[in-house]
Amino acid sequence: MCLGIPGKITQVFNQDGLLMGLVEFSGVQRETCLAAVPDAQPGDYVIVHAGFAISRMDEAEALETIRVLDEINELE
Repeated sequence: MCLGIPGKITQVFNQDGLLMGLVEFSGVQRETCLAAVPDAQPGDYVIVHAGFAISRMDEAEALETIRVLDEINELE
């Protein structure tokens, strides 16, 4: 099973010819490969798995997913 986590793109840039971005997850920013979502822009939400954005998602769905994940985390 794989788990993709929603994050918000804050910056898009090229690194050695590869489309990359900074993606924010609950206040933490991580470099993420955006090659599979070349039309993604800052402000967009993406699903990220293992450092790769695998799809875009709408903001309402992303925020609801983040809320549920936070709720699950509080159960621990």
